[in-house]
Amino acid sequence: MYALIEYKGKQYKAEKGAVLTVDKISAEAGATIDIDTVLLISDNEKISVGTPYVKGAKVQAVVEESFRDKKVIVYKYKSKKDYHRTIGHRQGYTKIRVQDIVVA
Repeated sequence: MYALIEYKGKQYKAEKGAVLTVDKISAEAGATIDIDTVLLISDNEKISVGTPYVKGAKVQAVVEESFRDKKVIVYKYKSKKDYHRTIGHRQGYTKIRVQDIVVA
């Protein structure tokens, strides 16, 4: 059984026990979150597609950890103008573990 969910503007495939890396959320480690924006649910026999979301369906997940990704270097340069600039960026992410997929 799996579900396609939309969370913070991005879509993910959620299966029971799967670990998803989503954009940083402010919940503490160990907190339980419910995601009710389920786009599709498949249980090996039947597929339910929402319009846009499946009514009564939700995915329960537990927050595991928050971390920052490796640094991305941005280098700006303009030729013949003696202009160059280096900027670094580290994006914040949170790992969540899917506990259960609930169908109404």
